[in-house]
Order: sequence, then C-alpha cells, then structure tokens
Amino acid sequence: MASSGIDEIVLANATTDLAEYEAAGGYQALAKARTMTTAELTEELMASELRGRGGAFFPTGRKWSFVPSKEQLPKPHYLVVNADESEPGSFKDNEILSRVPHRFIEGCLITARTVECSNVFVYIRGEYSGPYEILVGALEELRDRPDIRGDVTIVVHRGAGAYICGEETALLESLEGERGQPRSKPPFPAISGLYAAPTVVNNVETIATVAPVIAMGGAEYAKLGVPNTRGTRVVSISGNVANGGNYEIEAGMSLRDMIYGLGGGIPGGRELKAVVPGGSSTVILTRDEIDVGYDFDSLGALRTAMGSAGVIVLDDRCCIVQLGIRFAEFYEHESCGKCTPCREGTRWLTAILRKLEDGRASQADLDLVLDVCDRINGKCLCPLGDSDAIIVASYVAKFREEFQAHIDQGGCPYGGSSSLDHVLAPVAMHAHSPAENVLEAARG
Repeated sequence: MASSGIDEIVLANATTDLAEYEAAGGYQALAKARTMTTAELTEELMASELRGRGGAFFPTGRKWSFVPSKEQLPKPHYLVVNADESEPGSFKDNEILSRVPHRFIEGCLITARTVECSNVFVYIRGEYSGPYEILVGALEELRDRPDIRGDVTIVVHRGAGAYICGEETALLESLEGERGQPRSKPPFPAISGLYAAPTVVNNVETIATVAPVIAMGGAEYAKLGVPNTRGTRVVSISGNVANGGNYEIEAGMSLRDMIYGLGGGIPGGRELKAVVPGGSSTVILTRDEIDVGYDFDSLGALRTAMGSAGVIVLDDRCCIVQLGIRFAEFYEHESCGKCTPCREGTRWLTAILRKLEDGRASQADLDLVLDVCDRINGKCLCPLGDSDAIIVASYVAKFREEFQAHIDQGGCPYGGSSSLDHVLAPVAMHAHSPAENVLEAARG
C-alpha cells in the first residue's frame, strides 16, 4: 500500500503487506506469546531490560508490572500508544509505522495480552497522514483474520498537532475529549489512566520492539547493547550532515561514529560545532564531547540524554543564540498554559533571547536568562517548561562567549551568515510577546 504522504524512499523496502510480513516470520512472536501467561510475558520483558524509547527511558517490563490484575481491580484495562512524535529532531516513529506497520500491530497485540486489555488506542500525530493511512490499511487486512487479532480492538485516533499531547497524561485527557493538559500525579496511569482505569502508555518504537523481544527471548535480547541500555535504538540524524535519516544502531555506538560514519560527516568542508543528542529537549554537546557512547549512562555522565533519539548536527556556521530562539519559540508556542512557571517563563526566555540577537540586550539581560531558567526548572507540572529552561541554560553555559559577543558587538557576530538566519521556528511568528513589552518598559 502506498501513500502520497510518504516519501518513495521510505516505502522502497517497506513490508506493509500482511502476506509479506507473515512470509518473513511475522506474527510468530504473537503465537508464542499466546502460549505464555501474563506473568511470563512480563518476566521476559524484564529480562530483556527493554526501556521505553520515548524519552523517559523507564523500564518497560516494570511499567507493565504496575498494572493490577483484573482480580485486584475489576475495571477494563487499556493500552495507549503514543504516536504523537512532535519532538523537533525526531522522526523515527513516522518511518516505523510507514515501513513495518504489522510489526507494530504485533507488538500491540502482545502487549494487550500481557496487560489483560482488549482495547488499544493509537494516538497519532495529525500531520502524519501517510503513516495513518498505512496503519489503517494494515488494520483493514486483519479485519478477516480473527486468528491474529483475537478479541482486541485497535482504534487509531488522530491528534490536532499539540506537542503537549506527547506527555502521557495530556494525551489521555485529549483521548477523553478534554483539552490536552497534563494531570497531577499520582495517581499514575497504571492505576488510573484512560477513563480512570488501569492504562499502559508506551511509544511506537517501544511497542514495535516487543515482538522481537518475545521471539528472541528476553535474556538473548539483553545481550545486545551495553549495561543499563540494552538492545537497539532507531536514531534520527539531521541537520548539517551529509546522510541524514533514520538508522537502527546497537546501543553504545559512539556519537562520533554516528555522525561521521552513518551520517557521512559534515558537508561542504565545514567543521562540527555542536550536537543536540536526543531531540530539542536535551542538553547540547560541544564538538569535544562526541567521543561518547550513545547510551543512558555515558550521556548521563555529560548531563544529557538520548531522549527521543533525534540527533541534530550543527556546523560552524550556526549561531547558538539563534538556535536558542528557535527552540524557545517552539516551547513558548506549545505550552498549554496550565502552570505559571511554564506559561510565563517560556515567554520571558524567548523575549530575552530575541533582545540578545537584535543587539538590544544589556549585560544584565544575560544574567536574567539564567535567573529565569532557575525559576522555571523543577517547578512545572510537566517537562515542557523544564526542557526549555534546561537547554537554554546549557547553551549559555557552553557557549557563553557567543552570547557575550552579541552584547559587546550590539548584535549577532555572524552578521546574517548563520546557517539558521533564515530558518524559522515551526510556530506563528509575532513581533513582540507580552514579556517583551514588559522588558522594554523596564529598560526604559
């Protein structure tokens, strides 16, 4: 099945047809899972040491184990799959759904058996029209195959393009027809999630990995990767790199090998300046920090993370202040406004960064950036505001001389030659935010 919404290159090696998938061994893991008890399935996932591939990196088997049995809590159980993939720099779930939809569905069916649910909801990003059509087409192929789908119903729900709905409780609110805003926790979704019933929420890559784990066996899968980060990971490499795209790697591969090996290095004879290692919400790394394994502990030692595995490569033409503006504008625009530190703080960060770039900032404004970051970080209801504060603070910490140059030279030292100079953030642009008006009044 083809779709105009998906690039032909993505579909070239796809296995979207049910017959082809079964011929390649598809749904055999599901057959194996149906011979196992729910406890045995959970134990296999724990043995595999599989962690969530959405950013939080929580152990998958342990997450499933939190769901009480129906004897303990006689309510319907639900599986909700986060296919909202809105993190700037990450586009792997798009390709997984486009190329191997039946592998994803097989993972859904195995997970449903493990957590004793008969209703699965896939919350997919509204702009993903191509993956949506392919996934729906794959589900249609199973309409007359009760031997595969059993008594499980899979519903595909299209979101409206809100980044905040990637947060699991905001996603649940949206599924219930409410405004997509995070819930206070506890209770956690495993106890009171969708419709106040026990719910497991995982992302696409995690669920797509379940079938190979069951097929191989948890202990065998755990032989891949490195301690505390087992298995493989699909990484999205983009930015100033020769061969951007999605690559499945074994955890622990060095970031340098990813950029210069898989990615083909920096085009045009340019030099590497920095790397965003796991999507926009992760702490930036300098060119001197890329000899690091792509795994939880190694990146954690540098106070950053794999996040959603979106590796954004930046060459020596990149103005870091402009990078901060692009991401800060995104987080300001996507804030749901429920909590004050995020609603107001993200506006202030964008306003100050714009002043720096425009040459209107004073020395006090540079100090104010870090002060605002401190007032946001750790004080928000969900990670959105924290992410904005953490990354902007990391830009100042690692490239302070560039921020200082904007003040000393009364504007951007790149003089319009930055690689980001004509790149807009994916938000509606406006001249001045309320925070900027306050700043202007305060500065006279």
